[in-house]
Amino acid sequence: MECMYYEKKENNMVKCHLCPHNCTIQDGNIGICKARKNINGTLISLNYGKITSYAYDPIEKKPLYHFYPGSNILSIGSFGCNLACDFCQNWEIAHEDSLTMEIEDDDIILLGKSRGSIGIAYTYNEPSISYEYVYHMAKLAKREGLKNVLVTNGYINEEPLKQLLPHIDGMNIDLKSIEDDYYKRICKGSLKPVQRTIELASKSTHVEITTLIVEGENSSEDEIDKLAQWIGSIDKATPLHLSKYFPAYKMKLPETTYDTLVRAKEIAKKYLDYVYIGNVWGIDNNTYCPNCTNQLINRYDRGEVKGIKDNRCVKCGEKINILY
Repeated sequence: MECMYYEKKENNMVKCHLCPHNCTIQDGNIGICKARKNINGTLISLNYGKITSYAYDPIEKKPLYHFYPGSNILSIGSFGCNLACDFCQNWEIAHEDSLTMEIEDDDIILLGKSRGSIGIAYTYNEPSISYEYVYHMAKLAKREGLKNVLVTNGYINEEPLKQLLPHIDGMNIDLKSIEDDYYKRICKGSLKPVQRTIELASKSTHVEITTLIVEGENSSEDEIDKLAQWIGSIDKATPLHLSKYFPAYKMKLPETTYDTLVRAKEIAKKYLDYVYIGNVWGIDNNTYCPNCTNQLINRYDRGEVKGIKDNRCVKCGEKINILY
């Protein structure tokens, strides 16, 4: 499949404009993402329609806590990524040659309608570099009344993002740090494009944000304060998931302590209505009214919505931004 968002250059070279790397790729070579290849001066998507993994997941696993809580969704993913985070949890499919399968479009749609699934989540690897396939499937799914969810690092250029957004119902976007130096050192990318993705997406779809807290790297009180303040400047009702780091891929630092996560949550709550801790067993991740602390969603009961009526808290009438 020929890629969208690239230009042809002299000597069979091409320049890709999908993501902020804007790779210039010589004939026969691939881009940083390892999923787009220059073949005789035409940029080809190597992962179009190639699935490395699929499963039915609780929507909370994405994680999306304010998007049809208690529901299931079909998760599909391919291979490749345009960042190279030292702590990558899915490095086998992001950076290595992976076994793939091809599933017909109609069968994906059928799977998306089965087992109580509300739609399709594009996840596991970085879905934006499967752009042509995700764009194609999202349009099909939308026509069939299914929800489309993007679990993404947000590292995409504005024009392709704007073209995709009308077909996306919910996004979980990784904001790995609020410091550009962290992106450069640990993720081999940059901060500003991710911030721009969050700003644009927040205007047109449901957005939740995940930050993996790596102790000693992005866990300082000043940084958490700055991160939460920035998210709050867009919308203080945006859910923030502070996720526990475990050693993975190239990063061998000790796992993040419980106390560090709790302290980060306390700081973030100064600016945000909803802050959750992820990757920790047994933590209270119920949703409470930011005004009166009435319980809105009970997650011990598979996401039972109990304290909301007509998008308002039943106790105090506070407006609640939860899709259910």
